[in-house]
Amino acid sequence: MQASGDDIYDYIIVGGGSAGCVLANRLSADPRNRVLLLEAGGKDNWIWFHIPVGYLFAIGNPRADWMFRTDAEPGLNGRTLAYPRGKVIGGCSAINGMIYMRGQAQDYDTWRQMGLPGWGWDDMLPLFRKQQDHFGGASEMHGAGGEWRIEEPRIRWDILDAVRDAAEQVGIPKTDDFNHGDNFGSSYFQVNHRRGRRWSAARGFLKPVMGRANLRVLTGAHTQGIDVEDGRASAVRYTRDGATYVARVRGEIVLAAGAVGSPQLLELSGVGDGARVSGLGREVVRHLPGVGENLQDHLQLRTIFRIEGARTLNVDYQSLLKRALMGVEYALFRRGPMSMAPSQLGIFARSNPDVATPNVEFHVQPLSLDKFGDPLHAFPAVTMSVCNLRPTSRGAVHAVSPDPHAAPSIAPNYLATPDDRRVAVESIQLSRRICAAPALARYNPQEYLPGAHIVSHEDLARAAGDVGTTIFHPVGTAKMGVDGDPMAVVDGRLRVRGLRGLRVADASVMPTITSGNTNSPTMAIAEKAAMMMLEDARR
Repeated sequence: MQASGDDIYDYIIVGGGSAGCVLANRLSADPRNRVLLLEAGGKDNWIWFHIPVGYLFAIGNPRADWMFRTDAEPGLNGRTLAYPRGKVIGGCSAINGMIYMRGQAQDYDTWRQMGLPGWGWDDMLPLFRKQQDHFGGASEMHGAGGEWRIEEPRIRWDILDAVRDAAEQVGIPKTDDFNHGDNFGSSYFQVNHRRGRRWSAARGFLKPVMGRANLRVLTGAHTQGIDVEDGRASAVRYTRDGATYVARVRGEIVLAAGAVGSPQLLELSGVGDGARVSGLGREVVRHLPGVGENLQDHLQLRTIFRIEGARTLNVDYQSLLKRALMGVEYALFRRGPMSMAPSQLGIFARSNPDVATPNVEFHVQPLSLDKFGDPLHAFPAVTMSVCNLRPTSRGAVHAVSPDPHAAPSIAPNYLATPDDRRVAVESIQLSRRICAAPALARYNPQEYLPGAHIVSHEDLARAAGDVGTTIFHPVGTAKMGVDGDPMAVVDGRLRVRGLRGLRVADASVMPTITSGNTNSPTMAIAEKAAMMMLEDARR
């Protein structure tokens, strides 16, 4: 049933991705609340949304990906990057790397110290635990029985065990869990799977409650803008199947369209920098110059080392027989390479001794390729992608057209600061030290990318611009902040400043990026947002 202009809801959620699925679950738990969830993408009725290795087919496919691209990036030597975002219910959790990661306690304590009470590590840990269904059961650090399933990987590679040994030999200890608040060390990533299948936010949080009479979920519903009357958000305009509808709200509208979608929608609704909004032909509803600014992302530097004498996916994939056996193994046992997340082994380390907590993260893979969508290399290799966890460069996302269907400008501004360029150089050097450790000597690792002949600081910094690419963690474009912060878009309760009845609850509200993969922190933000919205409604 399509919505009509007479529809009135207690809550309207714009965006059915990782955050939106959590919000829909929690806000509709009370049958007295009428909730509408609008998702511009489609249903997750494609096999590659559910088989873990399906990310190879989903990223870069218009069925699953919005196919955004960045502007030309000076720090990447003028290159533009594909910027994948999930175009499906479940959002990026339906196409991402499935890694369960919280970040570091310091990340959240920093938010609290910025004047945002309730956002410290001790405040957020209970929310992470509430959502979890952890393979290890309930403990001080993990929860059981929640919607967000977490399991161990279902495949091991000897070459990755050797990389872990090598990391230990250069001073990076082994750990069994990255999610205790200090993620220093190496371990196999814990993943969002259930018995070898991807466990997206839609599967965990949304589908089990789709039968609620008070929850309406519309896919293919592209939001055009938010209407504001007398300083209060009053309605959402959206298109579906070629028709335009208006859904009104008596409670609150919450944007959960992500760090790319939410700022674009705010600007198209008249909320943002006044000159920019006017340039789009929109009336300025609220001048908030921080909308779209403060973009942060983890830039990964893909260092690749050719090896000898070890099994890798590159070698296995060259054989039609082995590929067929992979399919059989997965079909029968939900194990093997088809159950793999994009990265299996993680390493968190300090790029230099002066850093208080780990500032770089490695995603280590028993494979190599030039880029997603390209064939695997024909030679055995490991990829050691390393990213700066706390970049100091800041970029922006902005609407460039009054057409809501037009892609926004995405300018991450990677490697724009001397500090980020220094960490990039140190990261490549750390990759080399690990691969030169005795534990890997029998595999004779030879640097394929960026190339062992590149040694000077200046040349390595330029090489980082040549090999760097997004690891899909954009945040910060509608950041939380205190009253005196002119660039704050939302307050500590995620309310858009100067407007009533409108919040943002996704990765865009992070004032600073978390030190690790950002999907599960985004879902914890949505959990907290729902709690605050329900609390405020009772007042």
